[in-house]
Amino acid sequence: MPTIRSTTVTWSLSAMAVGALLVGCSASAGVGSSESKLSKDKLSATVAEKLAETTGQPEPDITCPEDLAGKVGTTTRCILTAGDGSTLGVTATVTSVDGDQVNFDIKADDEASPAAN
Repeated sequence: MPTIRSTTVTWSLSAMAVGALLVGCSASAGVGSSESKLSKDKLSATVAEKLAETTGQPEPDITCPEDLAGKVGTTTRCILTAGDGSTLGVTATVTSVDGDQVNFDIKADDEASPAAN
């Protein structure tokens, strides 16, 4: 089960950090119901956990605006918000569904958006 993420995140979205985020990363999470759908909260927590594991950084602040339907090829966009307010898009794409387990790839955008003034 994904852990609760910290709200105090020290992520930096410099070019080096963005490059280190993900070339390609996979994750999976149990949906715990007969309907194959991963809630936006569980998706956010799982993406944050996987990014932290992959990069060796603290769990970032990830917000996913919608649930991820457990159907191969389905995608949703999440947002990583860094401590300085800059943001980076992260796409989750379902690769397979095995019972109540939704498997998905995570891919971060190549460029971050600067913090709003």
